[in-house]
Amino acid sequence: MPRVKRGVTSHQKHKKVFQLAEGHRGTRRNVFRPAHESVMRSMAYMYRDRRNRKRDMRRLWIVRINAAARMHGISYSQLMHALRVAQIDVDRKILAAMAVNDLGAFGTLVKTALDAAKA
Repeated sequence: MPRVKRGVTSHQKHKKVFQLAEGHRGTRRNVFRPAHESVMRSMAYMYRDRRNRKRDMRRLWIVRINAAARMHGISYSQLMHALRVAQIDVDRKILAAMAVNDLGAFGTLVKTALDAAKA
């Protein structure tokens, strides 16, 4: 069986890890074992936080909608209930954008929802 020298493949593997570890501090950037551990951990954080970002954005939208709704004398939960009863299908992302950028339209939407909920 011929002898196999593994220098080239391991060098390529290490080079790939070091490129991913760019910007890490200390030996995490230029010693393979800590660099590999750091890269694996950072990839786990990336995977987790791609999902957490969706939660964070929804929470931000709810905070913005609640603040704008309270300016019109209604709580977030009452507003969402009124919208559902009035069969107004507007998602939280759009509601939050309206609350920040177009308060007049948001107020009209709140008034319409409340009128439909009372009737």
